[in-house]
Amino acid sequence: MPAIRDSIAKYLAELERRGASTHTLRSYGSDLEQFAVYFEAADEGAPAVEQLDLALLREWLSGLYDTGLTPVSIRRKLASLRAMFKFLLVEGDLSRNVTTRLRLPKAGQRIPAVMSAEKTNNLLDAAQESAKERDLALLELIYGCGIRVGELVGINLEDLDLIEGWLRVRGKGNNERQVPVTGLALAAVERYLGVRRPVPGHAALFLNSRGLRLGDREVRRIVKKYAVLAVGDSSVHPHSFRHAYATHLLSDGADLRAIQELLGHASLSTTQKYTQVSLKDLMAVYDRAHPKA
Repeated sequence: MPAIRDSIAKYLAELERRGASTHTLRSYGSDLEQFAVYFEAADEGAPAVEQLDLALLREWLSGLYDTGLTPVSIRRKLASLRAMFKFLLVEGDLSRNVTTRLRLPKAGQRIPAVMSAEKTNNLLDAAQESAKERDLALLELIYGCGIRVGELVGINLEDLDLIEGWLRVRGKGNNERQVPVTGLALAAVERYLGVRRPVPGHAALFLNSRGLRLGDREVRRIVKKYAVLAVGDSSVHPHSFRHAYATHLLSDGADLRAIQELLGHASLSTTQKYTQVSLKDLMAVYDRAHPKA
C-alpha cells in the first residue's frame, strides 16, 4: 500500500504535469506536508493512505481546530486533501474516498479590502516619477488588466499584442482568456521593451536582474516597495490591484458578467463579492453625507 509521502509526491507531480502554477504547487505541497507530519508523529508510525479511515481523518481535522487556525485556512487544507484523495481514487491507489464525509467548517464570505481609485492613481502617478521602466510596466499592467500575480509573471512576449491592445492570459488550470490593455500600460510596456535585456532566447516579458523570468515573490516585493514610497501603505500586495480593478469597473457601471470574463472567474458567485464591496462603500458615503444617517 502506498505511503502518505509517496502519494503526496505522486499527486504533486501530476499537478505539475497539468501545468499548475508555482504558487499552487507550493500551497498544496505545504498543506500536504503538514498532513504527513501529523501522522508521522504518531507512536505507531505513519499509516498507509488506504488505512486512513474516517476516524483518523476526523482526529487530524480536530487537531487543526486545536491549533487555532481560521475556518478559511482549515477549508483550504481540507480542499487540498480532498483533491489528492480524489486523484488517488482515480489512479486506483484507494478503494474509497473518505474525505468526502468530512464536514467543511463554515466560513463567512470575506469582503476584500479595496484601494480607492484615488489611492490607486496616486500610487501609479508616483511610480511614473520614480519607478524603473520594468517596475512601472508591471504596475500598470497588473492594474490595467486585473491579472493575478502568477498570470503576470507567466506572460511571454508573444502573449502581448501591442498594436491591437490585447493580452493573452493563462489563468488557473491553464485556461486562456483575452483581456484589453490600457493605453498607459501599453506605453509603459513599450518603454520597458526598449531596455529589456533577456538571456538569449528567453521569452518571458518580465525579467529579473539575471535576464530570467521574474518570480511572484519578487513582484510582491516590488509592489510593496512602491506602495510604501507612494502612499505609505505596506499592506498593498499584487492582488490589491486585482480587487481595485474589479471594484472600479463595477462602480463605473461595467456588467458583472463582463467582469467575470475579464477576471477569469469560473463562477459568477466569486465575482459577486465585489458588489458587496460597492454596497459597503455606498453605505459609508451615506453615513457620512445623509443628515439623518
